[in-house]
Amino acid sequence: MTLERLGTGIGWRPEIADAVERMPGIDWVEVVAENTCPGHLPESLLRLRERGVTVVPHGVSLGLGGADHPDEGRLRALAERAEALASPLVTEHIAFVRAGGPRTASPSLEAGHLLPVPRTRDALDVLCENVRIAQAALPVPLAVENIAALIAWPGEEMTEGQFLYELADRTGVRLLIDVANLHTNHVNRGEDPAKALCELPVEAIAYVHVAGGFERDGVWHDSHAHPVPPAVLDILTGLASRVAPPGVLLERDENFPEPAELESELSAIRAAVAAGGAVAAAEVRTGEVTPVAAVPDATRQRVGLAQAAVLSSLVAGTPVPEGFDRVRMGVQARALAGKRADVVAKVAPELPEILGDGYRTAFLAYAQERPMTGGYRRDALDFAGQLLREGRPGDRGSQRRLRTWWQHRAGPAPRRTGLLHRA
Repeated sequence: MTLERLGTGIGWRPEIADAVERMPGIDWVEVVAENTCPGHLPESLLRLRERGVTVVPHGVSLGLGGADHPDEGRLRALAERAEALASPLVTEHIAFVRAGGPRTASPSLEAGHLLPVPRTRDALDVLCENVRIAQAALPVPLAVENIAALIAWPGEEMTEGQFLYELADRTGVRLLIDVANLHTNHVNRGEDPAKALCELPVEAIAYVHVAGGFERDGVWHDSHAHPVPPAVLDILTGLASRVAPPGVLLERDENFPEPAELESELSAIRAAVAAGGAVAAAEVRTGEVTPVAAVPDATRQRVGLAQAAVLSSLVAGTPVPEGFDRVRMGVQARALAGKRADVVAKVAPELPEILGDGYRTAFLAYAQERPMTGGYRRDALDFAGQLLREGRPGDRGSQRRLRTWWQHRAGPAPRRTGLLHRA
């Protein structure tokens, strides 16, 4: 079965919605699934759909690599978005995003970020079963993405290419290959992207992600906020020399440049694919997936305990598990805290407005002691509540504004402020 040819696309974000609509040569767009509401789709997306532009929902919170079974509510929400957007497929990540809970008799923790699963047989068994559960719940094919990692698990049993090959072979799932993440893992973990490309089942590739980042102190940060570097384009050319990718997409999440710069990056991506020279259409293997026994609960518990220990060390200050690089774990912990601060500032922009220059320092201090347990909006409320309990901010006017903000959002319904209520 030949994969649908998506062409060249860009990640749709509200900040660049108008520019994307005007860009020439955009065949398709990708949207963050959790940021869309099926009954209230942005007008820009609707106009793109009317023009015949394909829209693909990209999930970030399912946590298919986690020890627990995929959450039915999250799967239902992803399916609803695929149907509302008339998408030919949906995508998610090979990652875990939460850990702990009853299975491990430890607190439930949220990473607020995509974390790498260990490339072990246990983790692969759990991932394969979770992928099959997701495939059965979704109305369209699923593709899963390799992620960027700052840390490496000790005792891994497979390379990234081998891990992805077995995953695709055992489940029939399609792959979303992020060449920027291959570059990230090359810098951070010493992994050879050329070797990974040779081991990949290219016939299972649904499409490709391309993005930028930056290097600091020998660590590559997959920021999605910087131009695509030549090294990433070289990996794309290497991939395109083996197979003509059905689709290639530019990701940009922050620090958006002028439209002309984005169009220039898209042109460079097209040139990199053309330089690869592969012309054969990618073929998806459609053989039957061999039924296997359910993953034993003991296997899920082993994976869960390991993931809970890692996540707890990153967000709750517990000791770094044996075998992990303490310096890299520290870098990852700071990156997670920084992302929490950035995302909370987006979902609750009133907080940095009220707190001013002191917002980030105050939030990072809070994050060191309070791991996230219920998503970013809950995190914003908990942060504000903590400040108020401590009698902060010191300025009475700012404290009053913060208390009013918190009271409006902390209850089951918005606080009434009309004249009759005040009387």
